[in-house]
Amino acid sequence: MSRQPLRLAVLEAQRILTDAGVESPRVDAELLAAHLVGVPRGRLPMVPLVDPSVVEALRLLVSRRAKRVPLQHLTGTAPMGPIDVAVGPGVFIPRPETEVLLTWGLAALDGVTQPLVVDLCTGSGALALAVAHARPDAQVHAVERDPLALSWARRNADMRAAAGDTPVVLYSGDVADPGLLVALDGMAHLVLCNPPYVPLGAALPPEVAWHEPSAAVFAGDDGLAVIPDVVRTGTRLLCEGGSIAIEHDDSHAEAVPALLAARRVLTDVADHVDLAGRPRFATARRATMISPQLSPHPG
Repeated sequence: MSRQPLRLAVLEAQRILTDAGVESPRVDAELLAAHLVGVPRGRLPMVPLVDPSVVEALRLLVSRRAKRVPLQHLTGTAPMGPIDVAVGPGVFIPRPETEVLLTWGLAALDGVTQPLVVDLCTGSGALALAVAHARPDAQVHAVERDPLALSWARRNADMRAAAGDTPVVLYSGDVADPGLLVALDGMAHLVLCNPPYVPLGAALPPEVAWHEPSAAVFAGDDGLAVIPDVVRTGTRLLCEGGSIAIEHDDSHAEAVPALLAARRVLTDVADHVDLAGRPRFATARRATMISPQLSPHPG
């Protein structure tokens, strides 16, 4: 059977996804095609013809995407900065918005040699592993309470270690536990967290509502059920001059900075917007204590 134009198959895929109400039908159609032929999306024009089996495989993937199965579940990966992590049912899919938090965190480590970094509510391990990739000299620790999500994080950590990245130390634990990581108290140069923060009852796209683990998405009526524990634990872990960054819902632009500002040892509290200009994460720094100068002994 003769080979077929990939461009036409992608156009048909785009039409089907448009009719299904998928938010970015052209992009998703091209990403699925690129996944199948094994090239980056930008190089699809270099693959003008494909076997009929590829066209059929694309049709099957597109039919699942049209039913609002997340794109990342179909490709099996999601990007986080310079790396990709494996994702699937049972683990939260990293979002492009979180890359802004990652960039901020890496900038906060400028000038710090051999930093200690903690990623709370790590999920797939995306943030922790991206930091370990960008900073081979870092000692990175990551915590997740859900056993299934932690299994994804372990899988990703093993994959990144096999690729030559610095290994990440993973823990099963809950940010609400006052004994969590007590051996690291006062030692972390950076604490990152993308916790559950969506208020119950919020309108979400089917990809999230039907396929994301609810415990990784929702956090009580106001979305703030987890973040106070993150603030308490993160503050305890920080060394003097260390920084903390917490992702939050766009309705939390005042609430989360206020939680940080309420901790007396934290300073430089600020809120930051995501790629779409919406309030997305709050940051602070642990104050450096100045030792009192000893007065000369009166002669």
